[in-house]
Amino acid sequence: MFPGATADRTDGEYVIVGAPLDVSTTFQPGTRFGPAQLRQFARSFEDYDHHSDVRFTACSVHDAGDIHAWDDAGEYLEFLEGELTDIRASQAIPVTIGGEHTVTIAGVRATEPDVFVACDAHLDLREAYDGNPLSHATVTHHALNTASEAYVIGARSGSKPEWERAEKDDIMVIEPEAIKAFCESISFEDQSVYLSVDIDAADPSVAPGTGTMEPFGLTSQQLERVVRSVAPAAVGFDVVEVNDRDDGQAATLGAKLLRSFVTTHATS
Repeated sequence: MFPGATADRTDGEYVIVGAPLDVSTTFQPGTRFGPAQLRQFARSFEDYDHHSDVRFTACSVHDAGDIHAWDDAGEYLEFLEGELTDIRASQAIPVTIGGEHTVTIAGVRATEPDVFVACDAHLDLREAYDGNPLSHATVTHHALNTASEAYVIGARSGSKPEWERAEKDDIMVIEPEAIKAFCESISFEDQSVYLSVDIDAADPSVAPGTGTMEPFGLTSQQLERVVRSVAPAAVGFDVVEVNDRDDGQAATLGAKLLRSFVTTHATS
């Protein structure tokens, strides 16, 4: 159980679901261990969040455990989508902990947001990667089949066709140096948002435990600021791409961002 997620399922306003999918990682595998890592390294956190003036245990969070992953990503995403759709139907917010970034596709389909916001080192705009249309490198491409626009925050890597695709009007790339201005100016008004945090958005010096590290990334403070800025408009949230290849840095950051999301959303 995620520490502090003490609410019963019927009372849960936020429902955590572990999605340990680990089939398309292209460099360092291990995201199957992500949900367990996040839960483990959240144990040291204080219950009280001074930014929101609320206790995490007072936010009605339920941990539904993991949905065991199998090799067929398409079937798994369909099943996961159904579980997350049920959570939304109960008026709760689905909070997914991955697992590779591909699980975000299920979250977006289940919540049907107007806007997709991803903190990510990579554009993830490929239609397929190595012939696989359900790869972690295709997430933003798939999200735009549901959402009308996407923000990719912290992106600094992509193929030439991806960067060309990112120049179209339905995509906004926010590079690291522009995050402060983004957080100060963004307003989603009546739009619904799905917020995804790929932990590789962080600089590898901050979160080395991830599949595809990319230098020149975000600080932990920048990531928290994005999460707290976007959270009030969110109808779904995830933290993905954490693996077990560091001493808990990536998992600690991911777990803290999850808590920042919940406490900010709960008091917005």
